[in-house]
Amino acid sequence: MTEPGYPLTSKRRRLPDEGHIEVFVADEQSAHPVDSARWQLLAEQVLEAERIRGEAELSLLFVDEATMAELNKRFMDAEGPTDVLAFPLEDDLVGAGRWPDNGPTGPANNRVELDEAPLLLGDVVICPAVAAKNAAEHAATYDDELALLVVHGILHVLGMDHADPEEEAAMQAKEQDLLGRFHWK
Repeated sequence: MTEPGYPLTSKRRRLPDEGHIEVFVADEQSAHPVDSARWQLLAEQVLEAERIRGEAELSLLFVDEATMAELNKRFMDAEGPTDVLAFPLEDDLVGAGRWPDNGPTGPANNRVELDEAPLLLGDVVICPAVAAKNAAEHAATYDDELALLVVHGILHVLGMDHADPEEEAAMQAKEQDLLGRFHWK
């Protein structure tokens, strides 16, 4: 169990009590419908339930099979598209300058103080086409599968894993709890 106000990431940066969580959603595929507002709300509810407080940002991206296959190969060295990938951003330091080159920021009064910078939690990438196939294989609904992938991806971003049976059981229990509270209600 994490302490209130701390993410599950290994850096455990203390979050401010004030501010709000922002979830950015982008649907970059057209094969399957995605209710961006619904999944944004679910992501916000999951982050709040997991005690993420203050200024924090997460992005949720829905992509086609070709894009997901490319990401899966590049980052996981696996062939073909997968259903969800999570990219946690655990580096809490916000350097001066522009990403990715850390060049000059311009006038000095435009710099963001580290204490004022939002915590960048990471990115969750979901492939609706694979989700639809998984739903059919598991006799689940497409919406139930997308909800599971949103929750699963966020838990990975927050530091949970399923590499061994104990971790897997804990992660599945957490997923079921969160889905019961916010998706199946």
